[in-house]
Amino acid sequence: MYVDRPRVLLVDDEKEVADAYALRLDAVADVTVTYSGPEALSAVDESNPPDVILLDRHMPDRSGDDILRELREYDIHTRVIMVTAIDPGLELLELPFDDYLCKPVDREDIRAAVDQQCQVLAYELLGQYFGVESKRAVIAAELPQDRLEDHDQFSSLNEQANSLRDRICRLLPDADELLDRFTGIEREGY
Repeated sequence: MYVDRPRVLLVDDEKEVADAYALRLDAVADVTVTYSGPEALSAVDESNPPDVILLDRHMPDRSGDDILRELREYDIHTRVIMVTAIDPGLELLELPFDDYLCKPVDREDIRAAVDQQCQVLAYELLGQYFGVESKRAVIAAELPQDRLEDHDQFSSLNEQANSLRDRICRLLPDADELLDRFTGIEREGY
């Protein structure tokens, strides 16, 4: 895998299936396994979301489709792969998933799908980081440091930029050079 130890949430009501997929990812990812939709929703920490969620569509308590829609209402950046025995149909046009795998899925395919979605997530986060970092850099260049030190919104912006940078570098190991080049742009005189 290209990405080093992505955070994966695996959701499947069939314990044996969920555990088997978790084993396929265990050596390359930090996997949390849940066996129901509600359990999955409570396992998602909005301050530290999973990078990828592997979600079964057919579960007795709540369907994966419903769980997917609810997850998309959260304030998180994560990619969702439906991993299911349900053959895809036109109803998929309405579902906000990022990839779809039909069971059974072998070790290489599940690892490749997780890796691919992590890379896509990293590039999405790059755009967000560049926006936050541009704003932070312009403000830092224009205002005296003593005025910024105790400013809550500016501190929050710094934390957001650092958090995004850390996550991007974890998901996209070659990102350091790109991020440093962007940060190195002279911002004085705006």
